[in-house]
Amino acid sequence: MKKITFLLLMVLVVVAVKAQDVKLKDFGKIPQVELKDINGQPFSSSEIQNDGKPMIITFWATWCKPCMKEHDAINEVYEDWIDETGVKMYAVSIDNTRSSSKVKPTVNGRNWDFEVLCDPNQKLKRAMNVNQPPHTFIVDGNGVIRWQHIGYMAGDELEYIEVVEELLKEKK
Repeated sequence: MKKITFLLLMVLVVVAVKAQDVKLKDFGKIPQVELKDINGQPFSSSEIQNDGKPMIITFWATWCKPCMKEHDAINEVYEDWIDETGVKMYAVSIDNTRSSSKVKPTVNGRNWDFEVLCDPNQKLKRAMNVNQPPHTFIVDGNGVIRWQHIGYMAGDELEYIEVVEELLKEKK
């Protein structure tokens, strides 16, 4: 019984420390490459902006089930996030030429409210050292990448907004 109580106490301590330990770093600015918007029009990564407020950039693909779960979960709370923090999200598809025709129907079918971009030549993916989706970056209002996360498990989106809130506190 003592072992179980001790283990439970240790788990609670680790969870409490992790919840308070948002590690923000400086990973540099968003690389400048040419992308496409969801309608196939040219879009420069230099246009990824949010009037000095934080941004979330996720790399995803139509064939990636965790990506779909992540974006659906974020979409459910995205309007609240905008109201509370002013954050803006860009979802960058890394689908290749064979699967890129599925991007727009997927986005429309799921009614995602955030900005969706396409990286058909995977230039931004390579420049940001993304190996597998989903890969999420949080960028401060100056365009500096401050945090990143690879993969998705239900509830990860809560950590994303926590990081955004930490950036807003840091700005003050």
